[in-house]
Amino acid sequence: MIQRIQSIFLLLSGVSFFSLFGVPFATSSIAIPDLLSDMVYNVQDSPILMVLAGLGGLICMGAIFLYNNRPLQIKMSYLGIVFSILLAVVAFLLMTNDQTVKTQSDKIDDSFGLYLPFICLILSGLAARFISKDENTVRSMDRLR
Repeated sequence: MIQRIQSIFLLLSGVSFFSLFGVPFATSSIAIPDLLSDMVYNVQDSPILMVLAGLGGLICMGAIFLYNNRPLQIKMSYLGIVFSILLAVVAFLLMTNDQTVKTQSDKIDDSFGLYLPFICLILSGLAARFISKDENTVRSMDRLR
């Protein structure tokens, strides 16, 4: 059913993915060339980050409506976990590979967007856990018939 707790977790995970478009990963007090030229490091700074955040959000939101097909829904939840891990890793790698950012790292402050991929990871994991619980309940009821 769509009103299950995993639907809420998937919705919150999708909202977290999409909120990355409005919340920066890091801010800087001075303009640093390349990633922090506008003094803000966010998803729009890299097409890879935009694709990962968009696909992660769409997958989590789409998984809500797959309540009739729980095995596919759990696979979509696992895919949301993969996208959140990839998003965090790619954002970190883009930030640390820039040489000018390494020299100016004392002027960079992290923001709430840095923690959103981990929130997406936790919410997608909780959704997968509750979907598998529902699947086990349905299988046990089928054995009783």
